[in-house]
Amino acid sequence: MAHAHESNAKRIWFVFGLLSIVTIVEVALGIIKPAALHNNNFLSMNLLNWIFIILTIVKAYYIVWAFMHMEGERASLRWSVVASVIFLVLYLIFILLVEADYIYEVFRTSTIKWNF
Repeated sequence: MAHAHESNAKRIWFVFGLLSIVTIVEVALGIIKPAALHNNNFLSMNLLNWIFIILTIVKAYYIVWAFMHMEGERASLRWSVVASVIFLVLYLIFILLVEADYIYEVFRTSTIKWNF
């Protein structure tokens, strides 16, 4: 029984270390804002924002799988949770991209000035 507890502790420390590294990378990128990532766009959003979205999804995956014990659940429960989250995240990204592009075009092509 103690052996199972030890392997569980190793897994928790591994996930903790991985989440810490990903968070440190996110904070460093947010402070440094490399011009190569900040000034290049992909699908109307700069590459730095895409990296933040991807790293946040990686962190969410490890939090749900390791700390919420989803890896031990039945496949049907895992898919019901994961599929809904994937759909909602993709929908949110779609809405953000469409609305941000619309607002950018309104300010770019009109006489309204940027005041923020």
